Amino acid sequence: MTGVWLSIAPLKKNSRASIHVMARTGRTGRAPAALFQFGSAFRIGLTMKIGISITSAHDLSNIGDVRTGARWMIERAAAARQAGLDSLFIGDHHVTGTPYYQNTPMLGRLLAEWGDADVGALYILPLWQPVLLAEQVATLASIAEGRFIMQCGLGRGEDQFSAMGRDIRFRPSAFEECLNSLRQLWRGETVSSNGRNKFGPATIAPLPPEPIDVWIGANATVAIERAARMGDAWLAEPSLNIEQARAAFNTYRQARELLGLPIPETVAIRRDIHVAEHPNEADLIRQQVNQTGYRGFSTDALIIGDPDQMAAEFRQLQEIGYTDVIVRSLHPYQGHTIASLQRLSRVKAQLE
Repeated sequence: MTGVWLSIAPLKKNSRASIHVMARTGRTGRAPAALFQFGSAFRIGLTMKIGISITSAHDLSNIGDVRTGARWMIERAAAARQAGLDSLFIGDHHVTGTPYYQNTPMLGRLLAEWGDADVGALYILPLWQPVLLAEQVATLASIAEGRFIMQCGLGRGEDQFSAMGRDIRFRPSAFEECLNSLRQLWRGETVSSNGRNKFGPATIAPLPPEPIDVWIGANATVAIERAARMGDAWLAEPSLNIEQARAAFNTYRQARELLGLPIPETVAIRRDIHVAEHPNEADLIRQQVNQTGYRGFSTDALIIGDPDQMAAEFRQLQEIGYTDVIVRSLHPYQGHTIASLQRLSRVKAQLE
């Protein structure tokens, strides 16, 4: 990606700070934008990107049958491409009471709708056998026309851990071991492990056509610090309101500074949204959400508005330091979701 970074990174105690200047180029570059500042880092020439995390969970009372749920996901991927969104992702969850379409096979189908923009999937690493996951991601990356990004996290919920034969108490160590093994396997190394996953020796083919970018989702302070240490990027949770998002970003920035590292090219945040045609429609959707609730989120963590209001909300995130906002439609019905995706192109135009 095209961009120039100026950042002040601390050195050892009693020594002067150093100034790092980095330029990155690539086919997924950002359009020029105004200089903005956060903390001790400056970003020049970067425009905020909008990606989509396509909903994988579909209640049968809404979709009627499981084929409809899969078709809705395919239609949403096509609509996201037509809207010119910058990235597409799909999530990871297991043993759910409601239909949840699994990420690897579903993403393989969605790639046919997508094109050469960034694409990826979330994987709860402690649940996965590293060799199997390395092969699946490398295969998806070989199918994808653009850059492949693996989002990953610790996961939660005793039910899915026990169903997969995993001990939830060991999530942090299992996560780190799995990620280290994945990176070695993707480099073509022969890997063995006697840790949480015992395997090997193993090598994989095909290898990814380009390095896999790793975005680590994290919310707790210790998890954000892990993301700062191990990730190519950090992905903030969708449940944060604007002040919580600011505080979490500062935690991440400080963790990078303590490591002597600049803020990376990408700092992403998930947001659940609805883009309305006009403010009155937005008010109606907001009232409905207030009455029924939404995923246990506080309503001030959701972004609901017309294109002008949405652009203003996204600019607040940009001013904090987030470079990418990954959206998910909060409306359960397909017609409203497709219309919201189409209007995102108008939001995106205001940010360029």
